[in-house]
Amino acid sequence: MKILIIGAKGNLGVQLMKVFANNNEIIGWDRDEIDITDRELILKKVDNVKPDLIINAAAYNAVDKCEDNEEEYELAKKINIDGPKFLAEASLKVGAILIHYSTDYVFNGEKKDGYKETDQPEPISRYGKTKFYGEKKILEFSDKGLKWYLIRTSKLFGPKGESEITKPSFFDVMLKLSNEKKELEVVDEEVSCFTYTPDLANATKKLVDENRDYGIYHITNNGACTWYEAVLELFKITGVNIKVIPISGAKFLRPAKRPKYSILLNTKLPQMRSWQKALKEYYLFQC
Repeated sequence: MKILIIGAKGNLGVQLMKVFANNNEIIGWDRDEIDITDRELILKKVDNVKPDLIINAAAYNAVDKCEDNEEEYELAKKINIDGPKFLAEASLKVGAILIHYSTDYVFNGEKKDGYKETDQPEPISRYGKTKFYGEKKILEFSDKGLKWYLIRTSKLFGPKGESEITKPSFFDVMLKLSNEKKELEVVDEEVSCFTYTPDLANATKKLVDENRDYGIYHITNNGACTWYEAVLELFKITGVNIKVIPISGAKFLRPAKRPKYSILLNTKLPQMRSWQKALKEYYLFQC
């Protein structure tokens, strides 16, 4: 199978490149090779390659920047809405399957028990809206014959990507701060699920290998927690001894609203391992 991975040097993209490498012809494009906001460029380059599968791991995810900055919001719309639309169009043209990733931020966070794949999105931030409208663009191509998987996930962590602009994960940031401060204040809210990028990449491959029905899937590691609870587990695993203070999200002035409860319920696939086990593996890998 010829597979084109967009965002190949990002945190998730690097893992996808590794996982899909066996017995496949892999083509990886990052910012230097493709601009997903350029329709004509996408149509031309994809047509030249004619892949069997396109995986879009590129996204704008600066949640707060696009909330109060119009220029950033326009960029978010181009990457998160126009990009998926153009890739869907290109996929349909060459007969490729399209895989696109979305987020728990498409939901309003009012359901404490979590959200199924069939629940209606209602984003409460500009970022969430761009991801939701990106989903809608792909769904619009269903009637035209597009074969697609839309994977919602949340709170990614794992080995850092190869691109200079890849962001460190929440856990990486917490470990760094633990070496700089005597105590940490961490938000004890926003219940959702962490996702280990190597596990997400493997689960993505299984979707394809097992010829699962096309549609929306929720893929995260098993178990939900707050940011504070996650930090306690991180320091338990790593042996870091520092005082961690639980606080309300209101203490940090952040422009964008966050869903209070955004657990992604997986009703279609076998459950992945717990985020705690994945986090332990990540720490051992880093060492």
